[in-house]
Parts: sequence; C-alpha cells; structure tokens
Amino acid sequence: MQAKTYLVGGAVRDALLGFEAVENDWVVVGSTPDEMLADGFKQVGASFPVFLHPESGQEYALARTEKKQGHGYHGFSVDFHPEVTLEEDLERRDLTINAIARDESGRLIDPFDGQKDIEGKVLRHVSDAFAEDPLRVLRVARFAARFADLGFKVHESTIALMREITQSGELLHLSPERSWREIERAMMTARPSVFVSVLRECGALEVLLPEVDVLFGVPQPEKYHPEIDTGVHVLMALDCAAEISDGNAAVCFSVLLHDLGKGVTPPSEWPAHKGHEAAGLPLVDAVCQRLKAPNAMHDLVRKVSEHHLNCHRVLEMRPAKVLNLLQALDVFRQGRILPDFVTACEADYRGRLGLKKRAYPQGEYLKKAHQAAASILARDLDLSGISGPAVGERLRQARIQAIADL
Repeated sequence: MQAKTYLVGGAVRDALLGFEAVENDWVVVGSTPDEMLADGFKQVGASFPVFLHPESGQEYALARTEKKQGHGYHGFSVDFHPEVTLEEDLERRDLTINAIARDESGRLIDPFDGQKDIEGKVLRHVSDAFAEDPLRVLRVARFAARFADLGFKVHESTIALMREITQSGELLHLSPERSWREIERAMMTARPSVFVSVLRECGALEVLLPEVDVLFGVPQPEKYHPEIDTGVHVLMALDCAAEISDGNAAVCFSVLLHDLGKGVTPPSEWPAHKGHEAAGLPLVDAVCQRLKAPNAMHDLVRKVSEHHLNCHRVLEMRPAKVLNLLQALDVFRQGRILPDFVTACEADYRGRLGLKKRAYPQGEYLKKAHQAAASILARDLDLSGISGPAVGERLRQARIQAIADL
C-alpha cells in the first residue's frame, strides 16, 4: 500500500474562507512510524505518532482513530495502523468545517459536507464522537467568536451536545492548561463576547467561570450603565477591548474579570456596588490560580479590577492622588503595564449602551502624568543636607509638582 499525504484541518478551511493559513497540518494514510523515520521525519508525538518534516518542519500525523476509555485528555485508545482511512481520520475531528482534506493534486475530500456548512455559515459537529473530548465545548465557542463577524452560528444540535457534555461533568476533568489555552485564544478573537455567550448558552460558563456567570442579571445604576445588566456590560466591554487593543489577550481577559466584585454584592444593596473593586480581588485570584494564568496577566487583571474606577476619575484627582495611583500600579518599575491598564479601563468606560464612541481623555492624561513623574530622578534633585526617608519625600514632592505642571 502506497502512502498518501493530505492537507487537513484549519489550512483547508481558511483557504476556503479566503484567509491565509497560519500553519499547515498533514495526515499520512498508509504508512507506519518506522517508514516515516526511514524517510527522515523526526517523531515528536508521545501518545500518537506526529512527525516533523525534515525540511519544512511542518507536522505530519499518521491517520488514526480514537476511542474514549476514561476521563481527561489521556483517556483515549489510539489506533494508527496503515489501514486507517482518511475518512476515519476525518470523522474523529470536531467540526465539519475542520474535517475537509485536500490531496496532492488539489482535490478536496469532504465526506461530512464541510463545504456546505461553510457556505451556510454553520458550526456543526462531525459525529457523536465529538462528545469524547470535553475541550471541544471551548473550541466551538472559540470558533464561534473567531468567525462571528462572518455570520457563523453554532448549530442547535451541536449546542445540545455541548449541553450534554456539560451536564455529564466531563468539563471538570479538563486540565487547567488546556482550558486556559482555549480561553486565551478566544480573548484574541474579534468578538470574545461570543465565546462567553456560547459557553453560557450550553451551561459551560457556570462550570468553568462561575464568577463571570453570576454577573448576568445583576443590575447596575442606569445613570452610569444604560445597559443595566452587569453581564451585558462585560460582553460589551469585551468586544470594545478586542477592537481598541487589536485582540490583546491580556487586556481582554482583564476586562472579562474586572467587575467580578459586583457578583458578590448583596441584593439588598443593588444596584449600587460600593467597594466592588476590592471585593473582586479574591475572585480574580481564584480564577487566575485555577486556570494557571501567567503571572504577568494575573497582575494586570488585579490592577484593572482594583483601580479601574480610579482611572475613570483621574482628571478629578489632585496631583498627589494621581501619583498615588501610579505608584499603586507600580509603573515606575513596570512601565510597560500602563498602556494595557489604560486600554482595559477605556474598554470598561466605553463598553456601555450608547457610549461606545465617547472619548477617554483620562487615559492620555494618566500616561502623560507617568511620563512627567518618571522624568524626575533623585540624582537630579538638590539633596544637600537630607538623607534616608527625606530623600524619598523630596522625590515624591518633585514628582507631584511635575504632574501639577501638566
């Protein structure tokens, strides 16, 4: 049997959608690991054979079938003998639009009508095997966010299957690393709100991010939030963040979690949420630790949660208070955090019903205040006759004056 190679998955899908493929994935039918190694490929897969091409470095995987035998990512038995067909390999994939292959002559092999679903803008599962990997709940939600602006929607039958997976408890067996990778990639799409909405529709948001799920239905003062519902505000702010940050995952994730404190305000105190900034910090920590989010991102989320209202009010602050905010953000040591912090705050400020286009001069002012204060160094001051804490106070007063002179 002569081995045949096919381009599969995202590269084929994106070409049909008119996008340039980021990477190419290949499936090899009718070969064995020994034959691949003999041809100069380097094996990198542990649980199933994946090989790197000796020249291009692209991934080539042997056609395989999978059968679930337990929980989690490793609870599968994998069969990759040479008789596994291309159709059998495609059948184990998640969505029909990802189950199209192209042979070396350019002919498309589409046994599950993925081209039809591309034309109809439908995200539909290939088979009931979809349910064997709970991560696909997050993947479908991410694809829905990625292709939302093209008009793609998740098919009702797939939502129903995602709901069954959620109710089965399988999501609880996902590793934090796998969940985080999908969440982070979803934050980089043009419409991360769709990711959240799809998870909520199938019940997965309550399992994966209960701290966000409870925000829906929690009212806010209409004077500041014409949309009223906190969850709706988060969705609006998320998409605003994606737009003004060009899909910066750290900014968008910070916006996703910035109002968690409103979820723990007693209903007797609605619609006000006094102190929600500080109240949200333990919840932010819980989410970031549970998902094993990177430390730098965790730090940004905490600062946005704690100080977003201070950023909104910065034009009303005395110079000393502005300096206090800059010091709380630690921007004199971590200057690169300030642009992301300001962008997240701007998304919160503009992500409200009818207010998307309003200006945010607070952000530019805070950046200028930082530049003015940071330009004042202790070595440039007259420190004759003082030492110890007095030096720090002299520097502080000089920086306050620099901000006042703006």
